[in-house]
Amino acid sequence: QLVESGGGLVQPGGSLRLSCAASGSIFSVNAMAWYRQAPGKQRELVAHITSGGSTNYAISVKGRFTISRDNAKNTVYLQMNSLKPEDTAVYYCNAEIPPYKGSGYSYVYWGQGTQVTVSS
Repeated sequence: QLVESGGGLVQPGGSLRLSCAASGSIFSVNAMAWYRQAPGKQRELVAHITSGGSTNYAISVKGRFTISRDNAKNTVYLQMNSLKPEDTAVYYCNAEIPPYKGSGYSYVYWGQGTQVTVSS
């Protein structure tokens, strides 16, 4: 399972750091990502990181957010700086986890979501 933490209320221009840890019988985690969903909107990809550390970002967060991971802890992070009211959403982590060593496929897991509210 994926367990997220770090959401909360922050003023515009502030920072937050989200964490998401994968637990259970895991020997490796492939790609990991953060998505977000604002009220009345579709879920959208915020940032993505491969097992090797290559990253991609949504245009709206590029230069403000940084995704990183600790493979030893099976954990992905999202450092969010210069937050704007439009960043307000529920943030979900996502991970591709192979069911066993050597499997040629992965299952996709989602976290429960953590609320980020940017408001003065």
